[in-house]
Amino acid sequence: MSSSVFSRLFGAKSREAANTESTLSTLEKLDETLKMLEKKEQVLMKRAAAEVEKAKEFTRAKNKRAAIQCLKRKRLYEQQVEQVGNFQLRIHDQIIMLDSAKATTETVAALRSGASAMKAMQKATNIDDVDKTMDEINEQTDNLRQIQEALASPIGGVADFDEDELEAELEELEGAELEEQLLQPAITAPMAPVQVPAGKPPRPTPQKNSEEDDELAALQAEMAL
Repeated sequence: MSSSVFSRLFGAKSREAANTESTLSTLEKLDETLKMLEKKEQVLMKRAAAEVEKAKEFTRAKNKRAAIQCLKRKRLYEQQVEQVGNFQLRIHDQIIMLDSAKATTETVAALRSGASAMKAMQKATNIDDVDKTMDEINEQTDNLRQIQEALASPIGGVADFDEDELEAELEELEGAELEEQLLQPAITAPMAPVQVPAGKPPRPTPQKNSEEDDELAALQAEMAL
């Protein structure tokens, strides 16, 4: 990452930190002011209530003029209470706006930082370097394939044999073997005579023949016909 990128990143972070600190300081001052106004509101309400009590006492003492003065002061205190209430609403509104602005600023700062980091990584990774690396990988793969094919090819006298000639010779051997099997005469084992009692026709003795013997017997029967 270049020094200019570092300076931009750290410069942006410094500004963001300063803005955040300023916002926090402003929020603290507003909160302190709000607490002060709440205390002042309580004091004014107590004073207004005290003037009402005084007016009652002057009324019981038949001092109408003094009672009216107490009520006037009570009205003034109530006006101040209303004014302080308006101040509190304004400060509450300001605090809400600052909180929202603070959240927005922090979100934008985070997005900006992510974009800067992504841009820096893209600059560090050149597309030409990526293409060169892929070309080297493909070249090494081709070299490895050629080496494997060279190791798998026959060497020495075996490499000089003609595969077509070997296959033709094999076919001749298979043909000669088949012809020899067809010309070979069939040989059957003689059957032992069976003693049969006089006066009864001979009963064939059941014999378990193999499949090959059955086929041979059927062939002989056809030739006899």
